[in-house]
Amino acid sequence: MGRATRWMSDTIFALSSGAPPAAIAVVRISGPDAALALTALAGRKLPPRKAVTVSLHNADGALLDRALGLWLPGPATATGEDTLELHCHGGRAVVAAVEAALARVPGLRRAEAGEFTRRAFTNGRIDLAEAEGLADLLASETEVQRQTAMAMVGGVFSRQIGQWRERLLGLSAAVEAVLDFADEDDVSALPEDFVLRLTALREEIALWLDRPRAEVLREGFRVVLAGPPNAGKSTLFNALVESDAAITAPVAGTTRDVLTHPVAISGIPFRFVDTAGLRDAVGDTVEAIGVERARAAADAADLILWLGPEGQGPEQGLGQVWEIEAQVDVPGHARKRAPRHRLSAIAGDGMNALRGDLVATARAALPRPGEAALSMRQHRLIAEAAEALASAEAVRDPLLVAEGLRLTRVAFDALLGRTTTEDMLDALFGRFCIGK
Repeated sequence: MGRATRWMSDTIFALSSGAPPAAIAVVRISGPDAALALTALAGRKLPPRKAVTVSLHNADGALLDRALGLWLPGPATATGEDTLELHCHGGRAVVAAVEAALARVPGLRRAEAGEFTRRAFTNGRIDLAEAEGLADLLASETEVQRQTAMAMVGGVFSRQIGQWRERLLGLSAAVEAVLDFADEDDVSALPEDFVLRLTALREEIALWLDRPRAEVLREGFRVVLAGPPNAGKSTLFNALVESDAAITAPVAGTTRDVLTHPVAISGIPFRFVDTAGLRDAVGDTVEAIGVERARAAADAADLILWLGPEGQGPEQGLGQVWEIEAQVDVPGHARKRAPRHRLSAIAGDGMNALRGDLVATARAALPRPGEAALSMRQHRLIAEAAEALASAEAVRDPLLVAEGLRLTRVAFDALLGRTTTEDMLDALFGRFCIGK
């Protein structure tokens, strides 16, 4: 029996609520032997979809807990399988005893990470785009992340793909008619509006490539603080993250490595990065490595706050560079003619203005609340679909047009998980916790 076959034939169980101790602990059982688990622990059957008080016993007859049992017969369940939920008291000993009793029931085993959700996908209860959205929802820490993930979980993107696919099938049918009945008098060429419909579909799909990416939302808007030693980077970093995360001292080369810290400001996720001071003459090998890492971090930034001499900030990178005049409370500090902000991280002068500017800039770069955002995988497949449609648009041979449309369908199917690989699924569902 192969792994996939065994995986689907097993009945799995896991704690699906928060780690104990808690008021309530929900233990979920899903699979063909879920009813056997119910009989083994509760000694009775339950009416479907109705919470009933049950006494749970182990194989030796010892009372484990008095709980609520909820019997959910498949396929109209979250996993598409027979499912049993036991709502127990949330003490560690209670949960451990119930799980130990379930482990002794023939045919049952402990669930792996993400296995309940993977069964929901395999059984057609959700598609791959919705599963990816659920993974982001579980990992969300800000309101913007939650709203964007809910759009994916709710099927916004999946419905859009479905609409595109229906239009694509209509185009494919027109091409197939030409190929099948080319010798007939009633079908001798593609419809007059065929190219217009194809172009409209390609342009609509291409618009999604300009949307903000999910990675920026998931990981936070990346702001790198850069400049020479003793420019005030670490002090500003600590003020922005509201923590003494970075060591500050009036000694050149105090910061030796890249220090990152995630924080939410006004509900917007940021990832601030403190870097080693940039200078040509470094004190030792360790500092040299830190400087090199600082330059690499600047190249990958969404935004660089440059605290060094005006006009000498990094010229390369993915994002903007803001001139910051820091340490304005220090006599004789280096002044700038046209900085984006003047501030003192210690005294707090100008900090509210900087935070407000950061929030406005990041909000423009992130998906709007409730708007679906594409992951790297989804962005790649959308690009492949647009490219395949462009190739079909550029030719007139029906066979070549049909091939371009077929490649577009392949990309759509991959977006929803109709064609995928086990390795990719393992990576996705491995993001989930045990019990989800």
